[in-house]
Parts: sequence; C-alpha cells; structure tokens
Amino acid sequence: MSTLNRKVLIVSPHFPPINAPDHQRVRMSLPYFEEFGWEPHILTVRPECVEGVRDPLLEQAVPSHIPVTCTGALPVKYTKRIGMSSLSLRCFFHLLRTGDRILARENFDLAYFSTTAFTTMALGSRWRSRFGVPYVLDFQDPWLSNYHKQPNSSRPPGGRLKYGFAQFMAQRLEPNTLRHVSHVISVSPEYPKTLLERYSWLRQDQFTVLPFGAPETDFEQLPSLKVRQKIFDPNDGKRHWVYVGRGGGDMALAVRALFSSIQSERHQHPEQWDSVKLHFVGTSYAPGNRAVKTVEPIAQELGIADIVEEYPHRVPYFEALQILTDSDAILLIGSDDPGYTASKIYPCILARKPIFAIFHQQSSVVEILRRCNPGRVITFNSQARPEDLLKDIAPQLNWLLSTSKGYQPETNWSEFQPYTAHEMTRQQCAIFDRCLTLNEGVKKA
Repeated sequence: MSTLNRKVLIVSPHFPPINAPDHQRVRMSLPYFEEFGWEPHILTVRPECVEGVRDPLLEQAVPSHIPVTCTGALPVKYTKRIGMSSLSLRCFFHLLRTGDRILARENFDLAYFSTTAFTTMALGSRWRSRFGVPYVLDFQDPWLSNYHKQPNSSRPPGGRLKYGFAQFMAQRLEPNTLRHVSHVISVSPEYPKTLLERYSWLRQDQFTVLPFGAPETDFEQLPSLKVRQKIFDPNDGKRHWVYVGRGGGDMALAVRALFSSIQSERHQHPEQWDSVKLHFVGTSYAPGNRAVKTVEPIAQELGIADIVEEYPHRVPYFEALQILTDSDAILLIGSDDPGYTASKIYPCILARKPIFAIFHQQSSVVEILRRCNPGRVITFNSQARPEDLLKDIAPQLNWLLSTSKGYQPETNWSEFQPYTAHEMTRQQCAIFDRCLTLNEGVKKA
C-alpha cells in the first residue's frame, strides 16, 4: 500500500445515485485509487439538479470515506424554455465557484475530468493557470465532432439546433482546453488520431487509450442485492435475447441487418423462432415521454415486430445487470461510426451468457471480443449495406438457437484480466504519476 500523499480532484457532474454511463469509470475506480497512492475527492452535482434515472444501490458501491462535494445547477424547468437543458451548461459556473474554493483551501496535485459533460473540461485550463494544478481529460466520446456533418448521417442527439449549439461551444472551448492539458485518456483509438491531426501542439505521448474497467465487484454483489428486473420472466419457457444500451440512427445498419436475417431465417424455419423474444432496453437517453423508440419501427417494417420488444427508458444500473444475468443470450449492436466503442461490453462478458455482436471493423470492441472469446462477432466497413451482412449473420443466429438453456461460453478469463477495474485504475494512476513528474520538471525549468 502506497503512502497517501497525492490528491486528485475528480470532476464528474453525474455521480451515484444518478445512473449514467459516463461516471462508471470513476465509480469503479474509487475502491482502488488509494492502493496506487492517490487520494480522490469528488466534485459533482446534486442529484436533484440532474435529469436521469436514480439507482440508490449505486451509492453502496462508493467507499463511504471518500469525500464528495456537491454543487447546484440552474433549474432545467427554466433553462429548457430557452433550449438549454444540457447539464454541462447548467452546472458550469456552480462547479467553477465550488472548485475555486476547494483548490484555494486545500492542496491538490491534479484535476481529473471524467465526463461527457464536455463544457466542464474548460475549467481545467482555469485551475491550471490560477492554482498551478495540472489536469487530465477522459474522452469517452468526441467533444468536437464532424460525424453528423457527413452525408446520410443520422439525426444528432437532441436535434440539429441543440447539437449545432453544442458544437459551436466545442469549437471555442476545445482548442484552449487541449492546449494546456497534461494528458488525455480516450476510450477509442480514433479520438487521439483526430485530435493529433487537429492540434499541432499535441504530442503522441500525451494520449493513452484506456477502455472502461470491468465491474467484477458489481457482479459479485448482485445476488445479495436480490434485484428483480421487470422486462421479462426468465422462467416462462421462452428464449430471451437482450440488448441493453442506447439505440439511435447510427446503429440502424446493424439492427436492420440483424432483423433482415431473422426475417429470412424465420421464413425458412418458423418453428425454431416460436420461443424466441428479443428485448432492447434503455435505447433512449431522453427522460419520460421524450424517449423515442428507434428499434421497434425497424422490426415493424421487416415483419418481426411480434418477437421484438423495445423499452426505451433507461433502467437502474443493477437492474440492467440482472437483465443480462437472466437472459439466454446477449446482443451487442455497434455504430456505423468507426470510433465508437461500447463500455457495456464488460458487463455483458461478466454475465457469462453467449454474446452475438455486430460492429464496425475498426471498433476496439472487436479485438476485445476476439481475444476473450465470449461469443461470436461479425464486422462491417463504412461502405456496407444491411444486405451485405446477411450471409454472415445467419450462421451466428443458428448457433445461438442451438445453445441450450444455461449455456455458458468458454470465455478466456486470462485474456480478460487486463480489462478489470483494478488494472484500469492502476493505469490511470500511472498516468497521474507521470503528469506530476512532468509538471515538476516544467516548474524547475
């Protein structure tokens, strides 16, 4: 155990009990930071100021001795009237003031931004200038992106007006934020390539590709929590195949290819599909009645709506794990964006169910699945059409149909070890250590 003499201020506007994917790296790392010599302090936003599903069980996974400072945010019921419901904008000045007070009062060695509320990352440059604190950014998605400017791209999240404003802000804030950054962690190898091309002052050694860690302890706790999922009855005699995660137009190619293949196979062998049900859960980030189904319309169009159910609302985190555990097979659907990576891959592997994945050939998910072997994966390129994938999908569907109830894949757990939360935290802390060494060298120079 290392001596605790280094302190990191972790900025994560989403935090338990809010169930949000962008705080999972932080949450899963918290039990291990001290082992590697770092004392974390969380700066977040009060849950009542955040739109999203709450999961009180998530709070139980946060070590009770770790300090958490919560700020407010502008009320969304007022800001949405002017089209500003984004948490990153609503909480920016609250985080600024609170962060200023914390850094003026205590000595911190580093600031770490792990969030998709990108605007808050601009605080790193301010705090470096004002308090001499180096900062690290965790890019879980692109901040400034040209993806939705491409021909035939899907409708951007929140609509083109909101997305356009977010990109306008990114154009102004990202350059200065990255000019002074000590290090950038990225979940995808594509983001560093883009940023190195965009900003001449950045260096290759300022980037580390680091996927999310696998939540082993969450699965260890799951039986004792006695969570009941409400999506399907695992004892009804059906074969339940599940997908848990977001949907959207960028996934339409993979979904359409999957459903077209099912339609064809079902036409030839209808009796094999009598007991199969496909469940797509948490496909929309939008809360309440703003959640839109993006999967069922495709199933309806292709004539398989009777075996496809879409529940667009996000479910609590541990309920999502229980859905995976109760399933007979897990579907992993990829984006047509080559840079897309899916952190949900690790819970899917830990659920010990056969996995069938459809991903862009450049996605980092493909290598992980092939190394760990928890199931089957087929890939497509940027020019692919749904009909191009049918001949590859059909054999995998037949493989899934051939697996017995309770079948567990022969996963290579030794290959899985580098993706555990413990190992990912060790690598984060090694990055923090290097940043301090470089910062000390700059000060002496």
